[in-house]
Amino acid sequence: MQKLEAITWERLAERTAGHLDERDTGGDRLRVAVDGAPAAGTGRLAGLLADALRLRGRSVLTVAAEGFLRPASLRFEHGRQDVDSYLGGWYDTAALWREVFGPLEPGGTGRVLPDLWDPVTDRATRSPYAELPPGGVLILHGPLLLGHWFPFDFTAHIALSPGALARRTEESERWTLPAFARYEAETGPAEAADTLIRADDPRRPAWTGLPGTRPA
Repeated sequence: MQKLEAITWERLAERTAGHLDERDTGGDRLRVAVDGAPAAGTGRLAGLLADALRLRGRSVLTVAAEGFLRPASLRFEHGRQDVDSYLGGWYDTAALWREVFGPLEPGGTGRVLPDLWDPVTDRATRSPYAELPPGGVLILHGPLLLGHWFPFDFTAHIALSPGALARRTEESERWTLPAFARYEAETGPAEAADTLIRADDPRRPAWTGLPGTRPA
């Protein structure tokens, strides 16, 4: 059983930003994941962390995994509520490797495509590339990010109990609940992440702390 420490979202972001800012990367860009189901609100923590890093003088680029959904014709090939497809076929991991992680490799251009596909219009977004300079930080947030061998330098997983996940997931999206149960069982994000955040009550998160500074 992992020991948890109560904390606010703001303090969590500040402490994580300090931890990342202290890392000696030799000018390489840091790649950070904030992983969690849509009901976990990964975008909120990603935004707070980005703000805290910018206050420390770091360049930051936040990218939502939702911007790399595959076209509807591919996502819904086996139906609109196919759990296997959601787990393995909804997100364009090849495009994330090509457009996000590739440019951030040591010596890379730093030219990142912030999104590729608009799920509402089901068309390419045609967003311009964003430049992340050496020493900058990428924050990728969204569901099912772990287990793809993405080269993250730091990972945070926001976990909800099955009951909390069911309560906070919109009724129309509850068919995805078995997918997150499988993700938990097969990938083990709570154990794989550098930091685990429990957020059954979104007003009172608790976390395992940072590597090397776990709660006693």
